[in-house]
Amino acid sequence: MKHVKIYDTTLRDGSQMEGISLTVEDKLKLARRLDELGIHYIEGGWPGSNPKDAEFFARAGELHLKTARLAAFGSTRRPHGSVESDPNLRLLIDAETPVVTLVGKASEMQVRVVLGCTLEENLAMVADSVAWCKRHGRETIYDAEHFFDGYRDNPDYALSCVRAAADAGADVVVLCDTNGGSTPEEIAAATEKVLREVRCEVGIHTHNDAELGVANTLAAVQKGATHVQGTINGYGERTGNANLCSILPNLELKYGYRTIGADKLEELTTVSRYFAEVANMAHDARLPYVGAKAFTHKAGLHVNAVSKAPETYEHLPPEKVGNTRRIMVSELGGRSNVLHKMRQFGLQTDGAGDHVRHVVEEVKRLENEGFQFEDAEASFELLVLRARPEYESPFRLLDFMVVSERRGGGDFLSEATVKLAVGDETMHTAADGDGPVNALDRAMRKALIPFYPQLGPVVLTDYKVRVLDNEAGTAATVRVWIQSGDGDTTWNTVGSSSNIIEASWLALADSLEYPLRRLSPRTTP
Repeated sequence: MKHVKIYDTTLRDGSQMEGISLTVEDKLKLARRLDELGIHYIEGGWPGSNPKDAEFFARAGELHLKTARLAAFGSTRRPHGSVESDPNLRLLIDAETPVVTLVGKASEMQVRVVLGCTLEENLAMVADSVAWCKRHGRETIYDAEHFFDGYRDNPDYALSCVRAAADAGADVVVLCDTNGGSTPEEIAAATEKVLREVRCEVGIHTHNDAELGVANTLAAVQKGATHVQGTINGYGERTGNANLCSILPNLELKYGYRTIGADKLEELTTVSRYFAEVANMAHDARLPYVGAKAFTHKAGLHVNAVSKAPETYEHLPPEKVGNTRRIMVSELGGRSNVLHKMRQFGLQTDGAGDHVRHVVEEVKRLENEGFQFEDAEASFELLVLRARPEYESPFRLLDFMVVSERRGGGDFLSEATVKLAVGDETMHTAADGDGPVNALDRAMRKALIPFYPQLGPVVLTDYKVRVLDNEAGTAATVRVWIQSGDGDTTWNTVGSSSNIIEASWLALADSLEYPLRRLSPRTTP
């Protein structure tokens, strides 16, 4: 089995993505998780670029890495300078990492326009810098920046740059598609040529500007590259870097290469979501392999087939990458979808034909009115339960009123009154809040918690409104989606109406009924 080493650059390249700002503590946590995943190299940052990266390397000893080697990133020496007096190279050595990664130009145009020096001077900068790091006992990686653009314009010069690094003792020369615009055919041809020119290991570093970052990486590996650079979730500047969460399973499960091992791949979805959480980014549900929708099925025909043989509509079992199969319920689904969800909820399905038909028709009716249950499984489970004759709702709405006003140019005031029935008792409460929905939420809880104290930890964690028919203007039907949680689990509910307060009430009521759905005993207030 062929082995490919994985070099993660999320802590540097990934942090260049708009919206991401990692603290030193964040970077330390992410580095530990990459080490646990089995990544071979972790690029910690550029020691001389900012105080945050300097502190990271100063604290790197806290990591106690078991599998990964930490790399410090920096550039080749300055034009017409010396390696001995170059402050950037000195900081790289002072970082005391076992690996140093040097970025240097590999494009004639970049040398002339950006560096403003001769082509010969750039070759000397590459060779001198690599040799300097090797003399200091560092494993040295040369990132040939703009290599593929340079190879397209002047292949001889681009090749001379990687040869200069290899001849100076570089352990790896990495071919960089810095602008992200190359194609797999170009990547493959150039990689094959480089492998004939140098004796050291060859790597690949691609960006995703043409949506080809992963494909270009795979093309290089197929031609013999054995070192792959990328980021978790494809984070990076502009449209991002090559996504390791796709590269790893593709190499291991599709092409048969050994990277981190099949057992570690089962942690991939968890790692992907952990990185999104630490970076304070919403996790992309449509990411291949690790996204929440990667193994989601909606159409009834698909669900029917998947329930018999998952491989009918799945290219591999989701468990191989730590993901799970999800079945959506919508107007496009049918009996198979509902039966699958009932089994998932632990409900009896034998002899439930009439019940299932009723639920299917109810879903179609409600979705025609603006509801959508694809990402509101708590509301759907309640819909299924309410269709069963033995189910008794833990509370019933009798009446509610919400008032918002602004007096004398001051702040807006919102107040809600709610009348609920819990068994044979009626509760009539009022509460104010930061807006009408918050006031309604607080009034409902005020009425219910005396009967159901287990609702105390339940909080609303997200609230979204979607206008469904824009042409209707302020009379448009809206859909309200709510996410709630109790500290251990989260659940999503939905409501729809031409009245945003009513839509909010429907979603709020479901969010509170859902944790009581097993008819938990109530107390006497």
